[in-house]
Amino acid sequence: QVQLVESGGGLVRTGGSLRLSCAASGLTFSIYSMGWFRQAPGKEREFVAALSTNGATTYYADSVKGRFTISRDNAKNTVYLQMNSLKPEDTAVYFCAAGPIRIYSGPRYVNYWGQGTQVTVPS
Repeated sequence: QVQLVESGGGLVRTGGSLRLSCAASGLTFSIYSMGWFRQAPGKEREFVAALSTNGATTYYADSVKGRFTISRDNAKNTVYLQMNSLKPEDTAVYFCAAGPIRIYSGPRYVNYWGQGTQVTVPS
């Protein structure tokens, strides 16, 4: 049974930082590209960031480029999302995702999802 378990969400002030983690089990982590998506209330789930199996190639949504950094530790079966300079518009539930590298093209390419973790940046 595949499980992706996110942690690290919370409430942070504008300009602050958070680091999300996603621990994977039940799959061969090193052969999956990993990513993060987010969904704000009343909006569709959107791509945030993704990286290749060895971490050499990364993709970011324009809205987070330069502020967020995705990384992975294949020895720990964990993917991270470092979020800096947070803004109120970053408020959303953040989901960990596993699949082929095409996951940067949208949710339909994702094979596995985590349950999500809430990030709130009050305005």
